[in-house]
Amino acid sequence: MKLSIVTTLFRSEEYVYEFYERSSVVAKEVVGDNYEIIFVNDGSPDASLEKALELHYKYPNVKVIDLSRNFGHHEAMMTGLAHAVGEEVFLIDSDLEEEPEWLVEFFNRKSKANLDVVYGVQKDRRDSGLSKIAGAIFYRIFRLLTEVDQPDNIVTARLMSRRYVEALLLNSERELNIGGLWISTGFDQEALEVVKLATSETTYSFSGKLGHLVNAITSFSSKPLYYTIYLGLTISLCSMLFVAWLIINYLFLSRPIDGFTTVVVSIWLLGGIIIALMGVQGIYIAKIFSEVKMRPRTIIKKKYVSKAE
Repeated sequence: MKLSIVTTLFRSEEYVYEFYERSSVVAKEVVGDNYEIIFVNDGSPDASLEKALELHYKYPNVKVIDLSRNFGHHEAMMTGLAHAVGEEVFLIDSDLEEEPEWLVEFFNRKSKANLDVVYGVQKDRRDSGLSKIAGAIFYRIFRLLTEVDQPDNIVTARLMSRRYVEALLLNSERELNIGGLWISTGFDQEALEVVKLATSETTYSFSGKLGHLVNAITSFSSKPLYYTIYLGLTISLCSMLFVAWLIINYLFLSRPIDGFTTVVVSIWLLGGIIIALMGVQGIYIAKIFSEVKMRPRTIIKKKYVSKAE
């Protein structure tokens, strides 16, 4: 198999047919008839699965992986990659915000430069001004704390070599942040600037984005744990300096020690800091708890593949 096109389904029913048609056209342009299209149904509540199955029964090069429930976008993508057999693997979202026609440019660039990965980076985010600022802050914080050089505004669409996909799948953690894994897996990669369309509302809420940031950082860095030590030492130093100042005032300036409000505020401040630091440690402990159970990343209800498989 020369090419595998992998995508996930979640509230995607209105895009399934067009995605298949457009993907088939560009796949034939690049590799002829030697390709497959893999749909991973991530517990979609609409008719996405039914439409994908119609394509499967009609076209032998269509595979459908039906997950037992919604496991998440990143987990579903990794499951799809695990079932791809092509020498080249094109990963892309099915909502047509990322255009299947990018495959031609990605393929030409990958072949010309002898790369393992060509991936898309948005020329300009379509989000509101606040979301753009939040996105820029996310990538900067992520790079600062993890030292993983993930570029701004990276998208799902990417063309990958077989050896890169096999290396990517060696990452078996359950607490998954696929964006960081794409970069940290290494090999020869290059970004191409793309224009992502706006066909639907994002399914990521503010709390979801915040959770994604926390998960991304704690998946790739232990720096927040070290920063808790530095913060504790800083607070201790400030406390000792404050005590010394009070003693000097009492002994040499005859000023009595008072300030009920100051004491209360200090207690609340230190209490909040302590609880926050315990929360940071709790996140890491929760990740350890999740990983040591070694539960499967996803559970497949049924695979719809060719009879030969």
